[in-house]
Amino acid sequence: MLIQWYPGHMHKASREIKAAMEHIDLTIEIIDARIPFSSQNPALAKIRGDKPCIKVLSKCDLADDSRTQQWQEYLERENGVKTLAVAMSQIDKIKQLNSLCHKLVPRLESRSKPLHALITGIPNVGKSTIINILAGRTIAKTGDEPAVTKHQQRIDLGDGLVLFDTPGVLWGNIENQNSGYRLAATGAIKDTAFTHEDVASWTAEFLLRDYPELVKARYQLESVPANENELLDIIGRKRGCLKSGGKVNLDQVSKILIGELRTTTIGKITLETPEMIEVELAALEIIRAEKAAKKLARKKRD
Repeated sequence: MLIQWYPGHMHKASREIKAAMEHIDLTIEIIDARIPFSSQNPALAKIRGDKPCIKVLSKCDLADDSRTQQWQEYLERENGVKTLAVAMSQIDKIKQLNSLCHKLVPRLESRSKPLHALITGIPNVGKSTIINILAGRTIAKTGDEPAVTKHQQRIDLGDGLVLFDTPGVLWGNIENQNSGYRLAATGAIKDTAFTHEDVASWTAEFLLRDYPELVKARYQLESVPANENELLDIIGRKRGCLKSGGKVNLDQVSKILIGELRTTTIGKITLETPEMIEVELAALEIIRAEKAAKKLARKKRD
């Protein structure tokens, strides 16, 4: 399954990022600690080239602590990348970004020219909240709905640091369907991109595999359900999500499960690990190779 979207303002923002990079000293990419890989923009690494990058794992208080540490170690293997895991309530820790920027680009400390940092991130990762904390005032509009920021803006933070803010940019398509479901489960894309039932089914399957004990504790189960359908059925009956005839209302119970995942009612959960992503990317390469071979075969027949 190939997931595609590209709102017009996001296409414009992508062009603006490329144009601005000539004047940028480093990038700050805000990613969701629950989905550190899936919430990255794969194009940004190519656009920034060899310029330093700080990857801020936001909402780390919603994520699995041990997996957050794994991701920080994994991400920092890339040359020039530093990470900072923050909860949105950790104002003092977020403000450390200023000094971290100057440490990564020390050559500018003796110059009068301010350091220029591009700050970016997909919708709903907390970028606007972080900007407001760094600025000490309301600069960027915040909201729970994706795609709040629409225009690029220049923000002088003082102390020799200028931020260039960009709209939350999603890429043109997502080949890895698991990444699509992760984005939907955490609310990074609008709920209309998938049906609630599809997202809840994927989420339930994942939880049973990776966090069975949290599932048992939250829903007061003596044993782990056999599959995602059984889990949703159990939750639906426990919560009274029933239609006439006693059938479970799947849309209703799906919204409950997704909501409880997002609010950590089930527990602190990270939806992917570096190992998972390595496996998924390897499988994706095989799919790409098969598609390329079929395309070449068609050309030869024509």
